[in-house]
Amino acid sequence: MSARKLHRSFVSQIPAAQRPLTKAERTRVEILEAAVEFLWTHRFRDLTIAKLMNNTSAGRSAFYQYFGDLYELAETLLRGLEADIFGVARPWLEGDGDPVVLLETSLSGLVDVTYDRGPILKAVSDASRSDDRLEKEWNRFLAHFDDAVTKRIEQHQRDGLIVPFEARPIAMALNRMDASLLIQAFGSRPRSQPEPIRKAIIRIWQSTLYLQVPTSAGE
Repeated sequence: MSARKLHRSFVSQIPAAQRPLTKAERTRVEILEAAVEFLWTHRFRDLTIAKLMNNTSAGRSAFYQYFGDLYELAETLLRGLEADIFGVARPWLEGDGDPVVLLETSLSGLVDVTYDRGPILKAVSDASRSDDRLEKEWNRFLAHFDDAVTKRIEQHQRDGLIVPFEARPIAMALNRMDASLLIQAFGSRPRSQPEPIRKAIIRIWQSTLYLQVPTSAGE
């Protein structure tokens, strides 16, 4: 995972990111990058502020200028990742055209994003089992995607593109499958190769949603 990719991602979360970054913004990005780099090879519970800041150019006290604690840092990382995932998912969630093609584009983007930032998913998922705050954040993250996928399935059902079924349980099953597989494949180093993961996720989503051709009543 290159620092350049991460830098662009974190910088994109800063308003008016096209302008030169201030010293404070550069320090914040550096802390976020250092956290992800640590999580590639360590568990979140092993992270301390001292370990984190030792891998930045700033002093330990600088951490508290940007984050209240490590859990707020984890929430910030997850919300940034969430925004990036919704960005690449936009073709299928919002686009017009062949839904199978749009779905493939969006899922391919999902794999690319999580290949670069998989340890964020793993860190928050793991920590949510023992921390009420991160459990709430993790559940909010999943529910946000459940809502979006449910809405899109129901719209395509109204348009006659997907056969009738209760949409939300299917959306939840697909999203939980994605989360589990992506954490397993990309949550730590060494990572799995992305192409087999990409093909598996696309195959399951497409066959679940679009394999059956809707027919009108009485046919």
